[in-house]
Amino acid sequence: MLDIKVLNSALLQLEEERKIPREKILEAIEQALAAAYKKEYGKKGQIVRCHFDPETGETNFEQVKIVVNPEDVRIVEDDEEDVVDTDDERPKYNEEHHIFVNDAMRIKADAKPEDEIIFPLEEKSDFGRIAAQTAKQVIIQKIREAERETVMEEFGEREGEIVSGFVQKIERGNIYVDVGKASGIILYDEQIKSEKYKRGDRIRAYLYKVEEGIRGVSLLLSRTHPKFLEELFASESPEVASGVVEIKSIAREAGSRSKIAVYSNDPNIDPIGACVGQKGLRVATVMSELGTEKIDIIPWTEDTEQFIANSLSPARVLTIDIDEEEKTSFVEVEDDQLSLAIGKGGQNVRLAAKLTGWKIDIKGVDGSDQAVSDGEDTTIDNEEVEEAQTDETIEESTVTESEEVVEE
Repeated sequence: MLDIKVLNSALLQLEEERKIPREKILEAIEQALAAAYKKEYGKKGQIVRCHFDPETGETNFEQVKIVVNPEDVRIVEDDEEDVVDTDDERPKYNEEHHIFVNDAMRIKADAKPEDEIIFPLEEKSDFGRIAAQTAKQVIIQKIREAERETVMEEFGEREGEIVSGFVQKIERGNIYVDVGKASGIILYDEQIKSEKYKRGDRIRAYLYKVEEGIRGVSLLLSRTHPKFLEELFASESPEVASGVVEIKSIAREAGSRSKIAVYSNDPNIDPIGACVGQKGLRVATVMSELGTEKIDIIPWTEDTEQFIANSLSPARVLTIDIDEEEKTSFVEVEDDQLSLAIGKGGQNVRLAAKLTGWKIDIKGVDGSDQAVSDGEDTTIDNEEVEEAQTDETIEESTVTESEEVVEE
């Protein structure tokens, strides 16, 4: 005898814990009962449906037949061998599955092909072991499908956001993250190499893709994605979150250094100040999430020459000539600014090129080319050029600029 109180308690538990809608669970139960009925009492080709009342526990079974025209199916007599013509794609007629239009119209006057005609079936409640096992498998499968749909709906809407979770395990260099109802993965290439995690650690990452596979829904996460940096600033700066201040472009070498170009749609709001915050609090919070990564915040402008000059901050630029056709800029700086403009290992000019989308060719006042970068590769011609600005110097220049913005 079915205990309705226990059943409804189980339905409520599934609804609250796994966030599966009640109607989805009831649908799974009905399909399971229909599968069990067909397994125990049905015939080949039958379509069996079940209607289950969770308040009373009553079940009603029915057989569904599809209305067809005689010419739309292959009719084979019982004593004839069914030899399938490769050119004949019509389905084989099955009296348990089909009903001809003329016969259907005796039951339903306006019946037409592809309509469904319903026939009540005898109520059964005594199912064998195999039928019960079939019902169990159907319920498990349908609940998993419902869970998958729920996860897809929730996290599909959150694609492009930051999610938080706990490290489940680290396997073959990949980090698996428990984010509640789903599992996320941070692939090796999406990790900041200087960061180390262990099981149980709390972690935040950017959700850049939601995939549905054989094993369920997978959330692809990243801590190196440029958008991760943008979302971190959006969480700290209301001006960025509202769109008043836009982050126009981002160049990032995760774990080391990043440059972001910002622009304000409101002339009364300073875009750099909005990102830096009072006494540098906002940018400091973002940097603390990224560990040792330094961040340069520069003003974006439509003036290409000015934008390129800004992007080479903290170095000061003397002159810039641009070649629109080759999309290359030729930059001249004072000799004492050359190492600062190039950066350690060419990082500063490389990030500037990536940020602006322009190839940058830097030289000192003596006229000899010193460094060229297209944002991917950087060539430093003169090995005697100082390698440049330690991280401490870069950080100091960034903080100094931030303090000046705050004072203004």
